[in-house]
Amino acid sequence: MLDSRGLLTWGTSLVAAAVLAGCGSTSLNKAPVEDRGSSAGRPSTTTSATGPARVDPATLPGAENAGKPGYYTVKPGETLMRIAMEHGQSWKDIARWSNLENPNVIEVGQVLRVVPPTSSSVTQPAPAAPAVTGSTSTVAATPAPAPSPAPAAAEAPAADNNVGFIWPSSGTVIAGFDDSRNKGLDIGGKAGDPVVAAADGRVIYAGAGLRGYGNLILIKHNNTYLTAYAHNQTLLVKDDQVVRKGQKIAEMGSSDADRVKLHFEVRRQGKPVDPSRYLPSR
Repeated sequence: MLDSRGLLTWGTSLVAAAVLAGCGSTSLNKAPVEDRGSSAGRPSTTTSATGPARVDPATLPGAENAGKPGYYTVKPGETLMRIAMEHGQSWKDIARWSNLENPNVIEVGQVLRVVPPTSSSVTQPAPAAPAVTGSTSTVAATPAPAPSPAPAAAEAPAADNNVGFIWPSSGTVIAGFDDSRNKGLDIGGKAGDPVVAAADGRVIYAGAGLRGYGNLILIKHNNTYLTAYAHNQTLLVKDDQVVRKGQKIAEMGSSDADRVKLHFEVRRQGKPVDPSRYLPSR
């Protein structure tokens, strides 16, 4: 039997439990999706929300271009870096073509231009990389031309299909291409083994800002092909650097991986294809 003191204690415990239960339910609310790059000068993009849209999509930047060829609508959880990779473009180019005031922030429902403007458009300088100061990032806005409808994608010129790839590493293939689970080839080796450019091209990204890839290099070879080199220990090239076939660009490592390996991808117009179809026989 509870006396008045015991009843008071029991009642107080019920109230405390109710308060804690309320706090627990609040903690289930998801925070905005973020993908923060670890290197200065990289787009650490944040999408605005993961739940139901709080903003009318028609009011977001580029909304008038939704659904048009050459434009892409941002989905929850996506980042500028990943969107650029999926379309075979540099994030800097997409930021410039889309007139992004801050390449670190994109919103769900926002429409980005993912193909170059027509040749009649005026080309503007590339956007300034974010300058990190403490915990905040600032970027100098660079005006860009108003987007104009992009033409439908045309067949790649024959020259674009004759890249002549070589193997980026001398190691043994430890995991093959699988369209649903492995977007490229995993090549084994030891830490510090050389990683070389598979063909001539221009570095469009060198950093660690894309989850799951560790220290990553992306090389654009032409309007059709892009290659990716992931999990490196050391990067030996930088953004916008021109590289030659066979040039050492990195050292093999295990960044963001369970073992030392090179994850190598070939992307045709942004879509991953089986690299073994493009590499010479060993």
